[in-house]
Amino acid sequence: MNMMKLQHQMQRIMPDSQYIVIGIPFFWLLLFFALPFFIVLRISFAEAAVAIPPYTEIYTFVEQKLQLVLNLGNYALLGNDELYIAAYLGSLKIAFFSTILCLLIGYPMAYAISNARKDVQTVLVLLIMMPTWTAILIRVYAWMGILSTNGLLNGFLMSIGLINEPLQILNNNFAVYIGIVYSYLPFMILPLYANLVRHDPSLLEAASDLSSSTFNSFWKITVPLSKNGIIAGCMLVFIPVVGEFVIPELLGGPETLMIGKVLWQEFFNNRDWTVASALAVVMLVLLIMPIILFNRSQAKEIEGKI
Repeated sequence: MNMMKLQHQMQRIMPDSQYIVIGIPFFWLLLFFALPFFIVLRISFAEAAVAIPPYTEIYTFVEQKLQLVLNLGNYALLGNDELYIAAYLGSLKIAFFSTILCLLIGYPMAYAISNARKDVQTVLVLLIMMPTWTAILIRVYAWMGILSTNGLLNGFLMSIGLINEPLQILNNNFAVYIGIVYSYLPFMILPLYANLVRHDPSLLEAASDLSSSTFNSFWKITVPLSKNGIIAGCMLVFIPVVGEFVIPELLGGPETLMIGKVLWQEFFNNRDWTVASALAVVMLVLLIMPIILFNRSQAKEIEGKI
């Protein structure tokens, strides 16, 4: 009886297991997303100052009075300065076309891997993942050596007589696209492969029995069924590319204007933390919107199935 009472008391004291399972992810998001976001949001409403840290406090508590002063000038500056608008548009443009390129290259690769033998699939997926084990900075530096005027690519093209003088491949948007597609292609392939490998092959067999061509079956069966994999892969590529800094800084040129590069300059060169924080908040809001729309569409699709 005493043991049963002790167990009953322990169950009352200890939280339910379901709350622990739910609470851990929420605590993780609170600690590593919500808290840093609110810190950046607070700085974005402050004013720049010659101090350490280089901004003023937005609230004061004097004589039992709490005063909150929000500076909206940082956000007004973003809308009035063409540099920041161009940086946002440039980031969205490069991220969009990079995502399209990754999809066009990654989908056939994921489709080929999903149709390979089971033992070969593991090896192919491992080959896709292996480049990600190396730091991105080292891989981008390697591309600098490949694309430079005296690099491997120009040397190869001149050796086969295709060109007479080196091409200017490095320090432009073309090099940025190469670096981004190379770096983020695995993030497109893996979700697509995970989706395609679960498809029921009997659907294609039934379409073939109904005299459907291979391309028609692929376009009307395989592609619609892989919609979730396509959306997941596009989001995994598009969202981080918008804020990319390393690749445009090392491979891009003066005409390469992305928000990650502007953020770095505002934080470390100009030491204008308030404007940089406003830039980061607006960028985060722009990235959260497609995530919310995707979750809503997924919820509607699940409700329709139920």
